[in-house]
Amino acid sequence: MKKIASFTIDHNRLERGIFVSRKDTTPKGDIITTFDIRMTRPNREPAAAPDALHAMEHLAATFLRNHPVWSDRIVYWGPMGCCTGNYLLLSGDYSSEDVLPLIRETMEFVYGFEGTVPGATPKDCGNYSFMDLAEAKRLAGVYLAEVLAAPEQENLNYPE
Repeated sequence: MKKIASFTIDHNRLERGIFVSRKDTTPKGDIITTFDIRMTRPNREPAAAPDALHAMEHLAATFLRNHPVWSDRIVYWGPMGCCTGNYLLLSGDYSSEDVLPLIRETMEFVYGFEGTVPGATPKDCGNYSFMDLAEAKRLAGVYLAEVLAAPEQENLNYPE
């Protein structure tokens, strides 16, 4: 089998950041941009706890799908299986720099969130009790302070 594009990135050199993972064209000719929202350094830092990523997923997806500017372009937000970050899929042709303010807003929302996680009920979610809000907030705060506050090119472009 042919190796998929995301498996061709050298994860041993990958830093935390926002990366364009791929751009796909739909049969109608629309472009879908997939972003790699990398929150931990793969293979060099501990992965995020799955229950924290689950809480972040609920918060970020709710925030993004209600965003006054971006809501109609949000296709998907969800955690990576390796638990080192999340994927954001947007309708349109975008760069990492284009979405940096949106990701900052999203992480500020997660970091500052107080209350009950949206959709965290048995009726709304298939694993509603598997969430760690405190850790999701901590992860968002670290990502904001250490990556999003002053990103370098290594945080916006995959390693060569």
